[in-house]
Amino acid sequence: MFLGTYLVSVTSGKRTSIPSVFRQKLGESLILAKWYEECLVLVNKSSLDALLTRITGGSGSIVEPIRQTEHFIFASGFDVMPDEQGRIVIPERLASYAKLGETVYFLGVGDRVEIWNKEIWDEREKTVAKNAASYIEKLAKNE
Repeated sequence: MFLGTYLVSVTSGKRTSIPSVFRQKLGESLILAKWYEECLVLVNKSSLDALLTRITGGSGSIVEPIRQTEHFIFASGFDVMPDEQGRIVIPERLASYAKLGETVYFLGVGDRVEIWNKEIWDEREKTVAKNAASYIEKLAKNE
């Protein structure tokens, strides 16, 4: 399980270090792709299918919402392999989508790692904290 929030620098060449607490759990064969709310997702290649199954509800159908989800994630994905120091290069296309600057947050979010623009996450975190109780109430009512 991935937990925690880590602030990390990004070079002008879009190189950044994966926080050491995530490196061992992620392994070496990674996928970096667009994710929701203008962030990126970083997962081990072997866990991407399970994550997508969770998102699509395990539906074997290839209806439009599932196709569009697959297009959004798979078509934007890149195979990345960390170097000996745990650094990866974020492709420009993904860095632009997520509006990444000189510092980013790596968030451990259970079964995945998300990479966020620092300023966007700082604002989003305030909103999440403010609305956390109502989110929990809504989830509890849906069970």
